[in-house]
Amino acid sequence: MQVGRSHKWNYDPGIWKEKKITPDLWEISYSVTKRRAGKAPEGSGVPLGTEYHWYIISHQNVKKINANDYTTVMSGLKYKLAHKRANKDKWSATAKTQRKHLIKFLQEFIAQLEKEPVPLQIEYDGKTYKGEAVPIPDTCHDGVCPELDITLNDEHLGILHNMKSGWKMDEVQDQKLINAIGQEVLVWYE
Repeated sequence: MQVGRSHKWNYDPGIWKEKKITPDLWEISYSVTKRRAGKAPEGSGVPLGTEYHWYIISHQNVKKINANDYTTVMSGLKYKLAHKRANKDKWSATAKTQRKHLIKFLQEFIAQLEKEPVPLQIEYDGKTYKGEAVPIPDTCHDGVCPELDITLNDEHLGILHNMKSGWKMDEVQDQKLINAIGQEVLVWYE
């Protein structure tokens, strides 16, 4: 799939398990079948049986809505460590090489986090928004980053994308707010 394209999936009811390891660290596991929201174009995609190994780094924002239920929103990045072709018995990278790739990805991610983020201060619809935009590693060219992780008023909002058709954010519905964030980012880069 070309860079910049996207997929949309529907997940069957699945099992999310979590175990508290320390006060701030939890082990998680999730197992489910995901289904393409639309139909794959005829003859497209990889052969049946192809496998992928991804590493996911994500925000998970939850809000308790009653004694037993929480709303859950996840947004973040997934990094491909390896794949296994349908007609092969081996992965594209050994476990050792996958670990090296993961270390490199995490080091680049940490280096980006340690840099000064793009400061955001926006007056929009009678409200003041303050926060930051953290550039997404590997998306920056000539010092400008078209994809940034956005936090406003101490709330994580998701990733801002600078597309040919304008600014986009998956989890923010107010396009005028998205445009205001994008404009603030552009002003900072000038």
